[in-house]
Amino acid sequence: MLENWPILSLVTFMPLLGVAFLLMIRSTGPVAEHNARLVALWTSGFTFVISLVLLFGFDNSASGYQFEEFANWIDGTGIHYHMGVDGISMPFVLLSTFLTPFAILASWKSVTHRVKDYMIAFLVLETMMIGMFASLDMLMFYLFFEGVLIPMFLIIGVWGGPRRVYAAFKFFLYTLLGSVLMLVCMLAMYNIVGTTDIPKLSEFEFAPALQTWLFLGFFASFAVKVPMWPVHTWLPDAHVEAPTAGSMILAGVLLKMGGYGFLRFSLPMFPEASEYFAPFIFFLSVVAVIYTSLVALAQSDMKKLIAYSSVAHMGFVTIGIFSLNEQGVAGAMFQMISHGLVSAALFFCVGVVYDRLHTRDIDAYGGVADTMPRYAAWFMFMMLASVGLPGTSGFVGEMLVLVGAWQAAPWVAFFSATGLILGACYMLWLYRRVVFGKAVKRAVLNMPRLEGRETFIFVPLTILVIWFGVYPSSLIDIMDVSIKDLLSDVASGLTIALASQ
Repeated sequence: MLENWPILSLVTFMPLLGVAFLLMIRSTGPVAEHNARLVALWTSGFTFVISLVLLFGFDNSASGYQFEEFANWIDGTGIHYHMGVDGISMPFVLLSTFLTPFAILASWKSVTHRVKDYMIAFLVLETMMIGMFASLDMLMFYLFFEGVLIPMFLIIGVWGGPRRVYAAFKFFLYTLLGSVLMLVCMLAMYNIVGTTDIPKLSEFEFAPALQTWLFLGFFASFAVKVPMWPVHTWLPDAHVEAPTAGSMILAGVLLKMGGYGFLRFSLPMFPEASEYFAPFIFFLSVVAVIYTSLVALAQSDMKKLIAYSSVAHMGFVTIGIFSLNEQGVAGAMFQMISHGLVSAALFFCVGVVYDRLHTRDIDAYGGVADTMPRYAAWFMFMMLASVGLPGTSGFVGEMLVLVGAWQAAPWVAFFSATGLILGACYMLWLYRRVVFGKAVKRAVLNMPRLEGRETFIFVPLTILVIWFGVYPSSLIDIMDVSIKDLLSDVASGLTIALASQ
């Protein structure tokens, strides 16, 4: 029955229905702003509920794409409206629909001007994120991939901090430049194959020399999105200046677009180039893990510290992807989902105290546990999940990546493991200075305790982090068949390339 419903289109474009309702709100004032918040919250919540159909209707044992939708888009061109999900894309669709309502709740009180426009931007952003992960046509993918830039650019540039315009333009220009190179490669692929259908492109055997150039074009875009060192410098500025909800979505979903792109395009379409450039990517990833962890230790801004930690964690993701074995790729996927939950929660932790003291300076705090004990407990749990405490989702992803990296290149596993130690150092350093000690600053002593709204955001995030930590197979089983199919395609492409030499 589900196969007859355009469930993916419904989930993708449902947020735009909320945008239509928001555009009908013509009045201004507190009542209109409250109504705008309610429309955005109910729309995003309903979108998440509908997206659960994908989870409960998904066949973990089936190979290929499910819930496919196919229609002519531009006749006679090989460009179609084609949507579908597999075990690689479906978890990201659910991650997008899950985090968006909490991001809206996180900005319930902190965003006080142009509230309707802010909510419109978030709902458009949700449509773009879901559409990108569900697209099976290369042109559709590119439109959604680039479409994400517009609402996030506005969220940072309009509702961000003092240097918001600088951070927004830096974010936009970095990601746009890489994407232009990807577009050139897409046009070349279309001219060769005659279609933009992703499954058909994955089956096509591109010449080894051409694979190298195509890989580099896509790499330019995905490396910025991850972001990989040294094209990561836009991320700390974007996080620092973005509102709390913007940081939650940026770290929780948008950073996963690069990793997803490697899995959807680079590995299956350019297997020989992926294997050839794997040592280079290992080197960049190891540098990212170690260097950005050391930089995080030197930060005095809580948001910037967590932003640099995200670069280090995503270094584990690229190591796992290009290990080209089942443990590494599964670990990279698991790490992306785990990081999406944990990083969103950590940025919310920063937002909670920022809303009270209006500063992110670590030295402005101290002794928060005395005035906000429940907050200290949530913060501690998410901090430990970030450093990979056994029993949390962070541990599973990092261990699988290290196992896969050891099989591919032991030196990569050895050096990247130092990131676990450094990660514990900077997160414990942050937690000790913010939460422990005696509260002596008047502002800290007068901080109000957690609201019910804030607790409501922490609870589901914590439940999922624990659930995936103690029962990882609930997520791995969804991805398993698709990962095996992906690696089988990579192996087949390498075999054909070897035979042709």
